[in-house]
Amino acid sequence: MILVFLGPPGAGKGTQAKKLAEEKGFIHISTGDILREAVQKGTPLGKKAKEYMEKGELVPDNIIIALIEEVFPKHGKVIFDGFPRTVEQAKALDDMLQKKGLKVDYVFLFDVPDEVVIERLSGRRIDPKTGAVYHIKYNPPPPGVEVIQREDDKPDVIKKRLEVYRKQTAPLIEYYERKNILKKLDATKPIDEVYKEILEVLGNGN
Repeated sequence: MILVFLGPPGAGKGTQAKKLAEEKGFIHISTGDILREAVQKGTPLGKKAKEYMEKGELVPDNIIIALIEEVFPKHGKVIFDGFPRTVEQAKALDDMLQKKGLKVDYVFLFDVPDEVVIERLSGRRIDPKTGAVYHIKYNPPPPGVEVIQREDDKPDVIKKRLEVYRKQTAPLIEYYERKNILKKLDATKPIDEVYKEILEVLGNGN
């Protein structure tokens, strides 16, 4: 079974993907993670991707798809988190899966108002030593732990990220709606409720 998680940054896609990976055996593919890993390892594709990233340009779709092919499991259940971001990428993903006799089964749209995303992300703090993530309101760091705020978690940057997301994703939502596989989730609900809704769509056993 192949799932795609769509939604703005801070919508909880990663949290739900992690739960499904731990409890239901899904393999969580985050393009951000595989890109960083390929660059870090200095693989041929990683080197190509790095050239674009260093110029502040978007990594071309053909490189992203090639990276996904490298990590795509022969068998098993997969969640794509944060990919595809454009209709072109969605079509490229469909082509890649079709060659393997597979298809995207469900696309979950994590629906969250902008103000909730801004509150969630602007309150996020990172412990640079351990990488642990805290939130000044919902999960404050323990006393004595020094934390930092990432540049892209500052309100002005978040607003720009949301604008880009809306522009890119609106046509993508339409693309998957036409295929009749889009499921909208109210991602302002508690984590367990959102998870339960996902399981209901998947038929619990998956």
